[in-house]
Amino acid sequence: MTQTLSQLEHPDAFIRRHIGPDLDQQKQMLQQIGASDLPTLIASIVPENIQLSASPLQLPSASEHQALAELKAIAAKNLRYKSWIGMGYSAVLTPPVILRNLLENPGWYTAYTPYQPEVSQGRLEALLNFQQVTLDLTGMDVASASLLDEATAAAEAMAMAKRVSKRKNANKFFVAEDIHPQTLDVIKTRAETFGFELVIDRAERALDHQDLFGICLQYCGSQGQLHDYRQLIAALSQQGVVVAVAAEFMALVLLESPGKLGADIVFGSSQRFGVPMGYGGPHAAFFATKETFKRAMPGRIIGVSRDVQGNIALRMAMQTREQHIRREKANSNICTSQVLLANIAGMYAVWHGPKGLARIAQRIHRYTKILAKIVQDNGLTLRYSQWFDTLTVEVSDKAEVLKRAKQQHINLRSDLHHAVGITLDETTQRQDIIVLLEVLLGRNIPIDLDQEDDHVSQQAIIPPALHRETAILTHPVFNQYHSETEMLRYLHKLERKDLALNQAMIPLGSCTMKLNAVAEMLPITWPEFADLHPFCPTNQAAGYLQMIEQLSEWLITLTGYDALCMQPNSGAQGEYAGLLAIRRYHESRHQAQRHLCLIPASAHGTNPASAQMAGMEVVVVACDKQGNIDLEDLRSKASQAAEHISCIMVTYPSTHGVYEQTIREVCEIVHQYGGQVYLDGANMNAQVGITTPGHIGADVSHLNLHKTFCIPHGGGGPGMGPIGVKAHLASFVPGHSIVQSTLLTEQGAVTAAPFGSASILPISWMYIRMMGGEGLKQASTLAILNANYIASRLSSDYDILYTGPEGRVAHECILDIRPIKERTGISEMDIAKRLIDYGFHAPTMSFPVAGTLMVEPTESESLIELDRFVNAMLAIRREIEQVAEGEWPLHDNPLVNAPHIQQELVSDWHHAYSRETAVFPAGAENKYWPTVKRVDDVYGDRNLSCSCVPIADYQ
Repeated sequence: MTQTLSQLEHPDAFIRRHIGPDLDQQKQMLQQIGASDLPTLIASIVPENIQLSASPLQLPSASEHQALAELKAIAAKNLRYKSWIGMGYSAVLTPPVILRNLLENPGWYTAYTPYQPEVSQGRLEALLNFQQVTLDLTGMDVASASLLDEATAAAEAMAMAKRVSKRKNANKFFVAEDIHPQTLDVIKTRAETFGFELVIDRAERALDHQDLFGICLQYCGSQGQLHDYRQLIAALSQQGVVVAVAAEFMALVLLESPGKLGADIVFGSSQRFGVPMGYGGPHAAFFATKETFKRAMPGRIIGVSRDVQGNIALRMAMQTREQHIRREKANSNICTSQVLLANIAGMYAVWHGPKGLARIAQRIHRYTKILAKIVQDNGLTLRYSQWFDTLTVEVSDKAEVLKRAKQQHINLRSDLHHAVGITLDETTQRQDIIVLLEVLLGRNIPIDLDQEDDHVSQQAIIPPALHRETAILTHPVFNQYHSETEMLRYLHKLERKDLALNQAMIPLGSCTMKLNAVAEMLPITWPEFADLHPFCPTNQAAGYLQMIEQLSEWLITLTGYDALCMQPNSGAQGEYAGLLAIRRYHESRHQAQRHLCLIPASAHGTNPASAQMAGMEVVVVACDKQGNIDLEDLRSKASQAAEHISCIMVTYPSTHGVYEQTIREVCEIVHQYGGQVYLDGANMNAQVGITTPGHIGADVSHLNLHKTFCIPHGGGGPGMGPIGVKAHLASFVPGHSIVQSTLLTEQGAVTAAPFGSASILPISWMYIRMMGGEGLKQASTLAILNANYIASRLSSDYDILYTGPEGRVAHECILDIRPIKERTGISEMDIAKRLIDYGFHAPTMSFPVAGTLMVEPTESESLIELDRFVNAMLAIRREIEQVAEGEWPLHDNPLVNAPHIQQELVSDWHHAYSRETAVFPAGAENKYWPTVKRVDDVYGDRNLSCSCVPIADYQ
């Protein structure tokens, strides 16, 4: 049939590329399931009373090139001034070898959190490098594998200080007044919910307070002043006060480590190690502490362990999923960290090495000294005499200075009284110094920079007592990859150890590992988005603000809410921010006694952890045998809570993978007692275009943009967790103390930057723009189809734990392995590890029910890949039967010995099954090789080591 011109021009090409099954495959799958068509399938699964009649978003789809052109025009509205604002953010030079082969490489950015260490050894090694950098620069004993940003790390340090303090009756936390203002903003928010009293004053006055449990100091103050806090820290430590110090990677290359100064906790931002400013993020925060406090640390630690053959193997230690186990007793609610960005920072250190980093830091400091000398020689005064890279210059004509800066397309720090701030960085050139002097002095002056350099070369601005004496980065990994050839091969070697979406389907339940299209990823490295300082004047960020406003409007429509806050930079942060909005709302109505949060027993572990962080008390609501919220128990708990109920946190579709028929009733019961409904957005991929949280009856939700809206997981982060709210909560979502915008409220912040990790928002903008309203609905529909196809094909061999009234699942299904284990001895762990031999990442293991595997295929997987996974699961089921029938002994079979590594092909073979069965169960084509056998978790926790392994130990 001849197609019309309009049909040939129809820009739905991207939808066909995003959605895996084509029309013929969809028909085959529907036939397998026993459904006549997609609308009939959805009608049999989603409760009729919450279904929408049409897609809520009336947005036509665009082709990849159309969407990129639209976004490029928006990005062009951002003005790329040179920002010398500082305040924890500086321009960087990302090494191209890292930009192309890590940041822009799907082998790195599409990988999942390394919960399955055998398929994650590459990124685990990269994270171990990051931890080693942190240990060397901070001088501490134990480091984590990154937090969300410097400000939230400060809040975590405060909470940790309270946990470990021996002054149990003390309730005051001291903050030095020269901390970055955005950090103070987040500390204030967290202190309020914990009920801590903040004391904000000059650091020297901390000793005047006798009832402190902790203190936060900034090594290089926000205005640049460098502090020698040795004596103060010693005096505070003697009194039992826990000391946290904010620092910065580049400064620590030259400065004595905070550990040597006596700090208990050290944190800060690694942004200056090659990560673009990106209007605020994402950036990896570092966090380190003393050995004594290691079990109280928030976040994730990468530990050195061994596999069952005794070989070195890396894994996430202790905190691996501790919020899912300890729930409201967890150290924090952190679920997403900043793995991709931590890896960039770590590789920046690998690429430059200790000598290269020293050159960069010395050059920055030398330029700052030259600028300082000439400024002072020409009659201006510096507020401080000791600094690393930041000058506070006192000026009588501040307005004129800022006017001249604007004319030169320069941003200076402008919020200081009768002064401007200037922070130099690795991008600073000689011409920049000349222009800065012209801006400050109001005239051109003849300068010989080489002569000035001679004058300052022997000048000691950093006092001798604060000069770093200990060597850094002595491990070979930081001293051998300095040619691009070697660095390229090192990055590729690590990439090959991992299993990411560029290799195979990642069938994780509750984590939606869908296509992260290249067209979506391209804009994040455009300079128009990458180079903006988060505190630049808003008129310079007009493109960002337009993009954020459009994306917000689309998400508001897709959620059925009235307003959206784009600040939270992870799903767990979104939970916290949403609960804060509920708390503030109740307080505004003089109902501060509402402090109870109802949480179903099946909920994500971050839910109770977030409730505790928001100052709420958790009340667990039971689930029935079908996995649904027990309405009678809910009524009973709500009635008992009565005027003390703050909210309920529910996930929809439920964590058990079904659309609960009574969700509207759940909302009504809670509203009846004056509570609010928080609907966790983890499973929004089964809602978009079909229903909305607002239509269901919820008041607030966070959205995992790194799940439903295509921001890649990056090996464990970055994430984004913006919150949608109903109108009555709109004025209670987070705001910001530095940036004012109609998109922000006047409330306290939860993250350092006003719009969280703004530079990854173009990914979700592109996804929605290319899919359009109908395309998004198709995506949700096909996610449900794919899940039911898998459930249908596997149901004869595996028990499907929970289904809806017509025996169907939502967008994920839970395989119950408990009967198999009871009969055969083979566990869900054995199946998960055996899947590696078949070339697959395991489904989610033992969550939300112990002894199960939860599978979520996503709409991006074609029938070919779904069948490959199903066939692997069916083959594993046959292998289990061979064990059950005695053909293979329980202690020696392909499942309990999985995964199998390449070396086993040439080693002595004494197993009851063949080498071919071990390593090629699905054939040799496109074989994925894990590099370690099953990791010994117990050994790793008993022998915690979070630093780089000596090369000799690998031999």
